[in-house]
Amino acid sequence: MMVSIRTVCLLLATGVFWGCAQDGSGKKDVYSAEESNMTESGVVTLGAGCFWCTEAAYNLIDGVTDVRVGYMGGGVVEPTYEQICTGTTGHAEVAQLRFDPKRVSLETILKVFWAVHNPTSLNKQGGDVGSQYRSGVYYHVASDKSRIAESLKLAQKDFSEKIVTEVLPASTFYEAENYHQDYYNNNPNAGYCRMVIAPKLKKVRKLIDE
Repeated sequence: MMVSIRTVCLLLATGVFWGCAQDGSGKKDVYSAEESNMTESGVVTLGAGCFWCTEAAYNLIDGVTDVRVGYMGGGVVEPTYEQICTGTTGHAEVAQLRFDPKRVSLETILKVFWAVHNPTSLNKQGGDVGSQYRSGVYYHVASDKSRIAESLKLAQKDFSEKIVTEVLPASTFYEAENYHQDYYNNNPNAGYCRMVIAPKLKKVRKLIDE
C-alpha cells in the first residue's frame, strides 16, 4: 500500500496512528441526503483530494456556515480513516458544506472548487494518490445537477485536459474522526499544512478579492 505524503505528515505532526479512532474519540455521525434537504441553508458535498485542504478553503468563504469532513460513496458502513487509506472501500474523502444561499451562491462555491484542486487529475492530487482522492461534486437537491453541469462546462475552458470530476447524487455521509475536523486551524505549523494547504489558501484569498 502506498502511503501518501499527507499521511506521513499526519502521523509525525499529531502522533495519531491508524486505528486510534476505535477508542470512541472519533465518533462518526451519519447524514443522509434526505436529512440534508431539510435544512434551511443549502448543502453540497465536495471531493477535491485531501479533505483537510477542502475544509480549510471553504472556511474562508463568507456565507458558508458549516464545513465537516468525512467519507462518501463507498460500500463499507461507518468506515474508519485506516480503511479509507487502503483505497479499497470505494469512499472519497469529502467536505460537506452547509451554506446560506442568500449570502453565497452554489456557482461561487463551485468556482472555488475548480480553482482549489486539479479536476483533470484522476484519483490523484499532488502526492496524494488513490480513488479516495478523486474529484467529485455530490448534490443533495436534484435541481442543482444542471447548475453543477453548467459550472463544469464553464470551468472546462480554463483547462487544456478534460475535467474528470464525477457529478452524482449525494449518498450517505460518514463524518470523519474528530482529529480530522478543522485540521488546518488546529495544526497550522504541521508540515502538510505549511507545504500544501497554505499555498491553496493564498490562491483562494486572491480569488475572493477578485
